[in-house]
Amino acid sequence: MTSTPAAEQYDSPWKDALEEAFPEFIAFYFPDAHSQIDWHREHVFLDQELRQVTRDAELGRRFVDKLVRVTRLGGGEEWVYVYVEVQGSRETAFAKRIFVYNYRLFDRYDRPVASFAVLADDDPGWRPEQFRIEAFGCRTGIRFPVAKLLDHAGEVDALLTNTNPFALVTAAHLLTRQTRHDPTARFQAKRRLVRLLYERNWSKRRVLRLFSVLDWMMRLPKSLEAKLWQDIEDIEGERKVRYVTSVERLAIERGLQKGMQQGMQQGMQQGMQQGLEKGLEKGIVKGEGTILRRQLTRRFGPLPQDILDRLADADAAQLETWADRVIDAASLDEVFAGD
Repeated sequence: MTSTPAAEQYDSPWKDALEEAFPEFIAFYFPDAHSQIDWHREHVFLDQELRQVTRDAELGRRFVDKLVRVTRLGGGEEWVYVYVEVQGSRETAFAKRIFVYNYRLFDRYDRPVASFAVLADDDPGWRPEQFRIEAFGCRTGIRFPVAKLLDHAGEVDALLTNTNPFALVTAAHLLTRQTRHDPTARFQAKRRLVRLLYERNWSKRRVLRLFSVLDWMMRLPKSLEAKLWQDIEDIEGERKVRYVTSVERLAIERGLQKGMQQGMQQGMQQGMQQGLEKGLEKGIVKGEGTILRRQLTRRFGPLPQDILDRLADADAAQLETWADRVIDAASLDEVFAGD
């Protein structure tokens, strides 16, 4: 596959959730650091600055990385730069990359840099916490705090009662692993998590961003996905809000509108009725392809051109086959194998 800039590969809904609730992110995964930051002062996300530092570095499979400027409590150096990675799989050079980014950021800003890692991989024994180089009596390196999602594997019930949004995200990650081969159980878990989003009385923006994380993690077969949307409709009816379903309806309306426009154009040449039918079908298929492309990009990063071409040329049956495979696939090759 083609390589992509560091700030663009493997972006996921983790990014939006982290930006939406950064203080809660630090509080849940790194409570010691949270207690040392002045949260009454503004924290600033520095995406452009991070791209300048990391764009020529080798990439691993990480869900998101962020650079944030915060203020430290109690004197000393006022500004501290916080670098965060959410890492999706085991990677041999992970600790080295944390070290490289840390010293590059320090060299650039000449300010303290704190690096944190959230490990969302499936290997209980993988816990990179330091990188060190020694030669001729000279030693340099880094030790950094790590939060391992698997450490919470026995705490799902407690996580579901915790009001921190990242307790919910962690529970979603663990339940996704537990239901990997049981779509019905995954549907039930996802429905429970979605209901909790509404019961917490969070803002519409927070609900949407956290829903994106849950939806990205907990993929369902098409029939169960349709049932979930009906349940969400019922939940929103009970609570007299329109958050998630309003977004879904908007996507559907746009797809139908585009299909009708295409159908009308064809109808001028081949007959209005025939054109409308073909246009509607084409619009719906194109909408399904757009949704699948978004899912693949969130899961595996920016797509190579050959995959984009295959998605553009696929019919409804082929798109449905690929969408089903996305649920458990570990790579793009597994999604498109044999096709």
